[in-house]
Amino acid sequence: MAKPVLTILTGNREVTGLDILRELADVRLAADADELAAALPGTEIVYLWNYFADGLQQGWESADALNWVHLPAAGVDRLLFPELAASNVTVTNARGIFDAAMAEYALAGILYFAKNFPQARLNQAERRWQHFGTSNLAGTRALVAGTGSIGRATARLLRAVGIEADGLGRTARDGDADFGAVHASADFAAVAGNYDWVVLVAPLTEATRGMLNAEVLTAMKSSAVLVNMGRGELVVQCALEGMLRDGRIRGAVLDVTSPEPLPQSSPLWGLENVLITPHLSGDSRSHLPAMAAQFEANLRAYLAGEPLENVVDKQLGFVAAPAGR
Repeated sequence: MAKPVLTILTGNREVTGLDILRELADVRLAADADELAAALPGTEIVYLWNYFADGLQQGWESADALNWVHLPAAGVDRLLFPELAASNVTVTNARGIFDAAMAEYALAGILYFAKNFPQARLNQAERRWQHFGTSNLAGTRALVAGTGSIGRATARLLRAVGIEADGLGRTARDGDADFGAVHASADFAAVAGNYDWVVLVAPLTEATRGMLNAEVLTAMKSSAVLVNMGRGELVVQCALEGMLRDGRIRGAVLDVTSPEPLPQSSPLWGLENVLITPHLSGDSRSHLPAMAAQFEANLRAYLAGEPLENVVDKQLGFVAAPAGR
């Protein structure tokens, strides 16, 4: 039986687990969009190892045998161009790989402000030994926007340190296993003022784009802190900049921005109440081997004619949770 043709968009990154994939499939490597377009005729599977690279849309007309596209990332918003969304091609993602790392990042960002590390850094820079106030996490409240696997891992970790964690999802519901309550996204502004920490991990879709807008920001507590690990476009960034500059919310931890990279001219860089990281909240020393192992397992399932894991609902823009989740 002939092996399926698997084209990997590498972006000149070393592909973890490549030797095993070559045993299972006829592997073609494409460093960039032009090489991907050239490799697409006859390709059955596309593996976007460099998930920040583009090229599939540009070469789409050459995809004459494509059945499956795998994106080793959680968010698929960059990938779902109209032709792919309307096609019969299956899309899978790396759901589950980044949960622990991103939950820990959220907790670290919250601790950064709760323990007043910005003041500690300022005092250290000025070589000043001076006491400053801090606060405990127990008894505070967090609203986690996004109730998928990352949001759930985040809620569980926050609850473990005494934070009351509620969710924000497509529909409101009680009795959730991981959240104290789940509010409807449409009620974001109505409930935002009840929380000390607002954590964004929602996928970027037309329904969530700009969900943290001026109305929601105005409703938040002046002592509240935003942690955004989802997408920069979830936030109306100009409104956030004004609220942070004027001290109308306490601070923000931004792992994602709009655009990325964040331009050097952005006023966010100069705000002392903002912590910026370069889209790394899901990274860890183990995430590349874990992504490779996940794809290998799915490839073996594909070859055996078994169902694939983490199939993306291309109309929703994410992997739909099981009923009741």
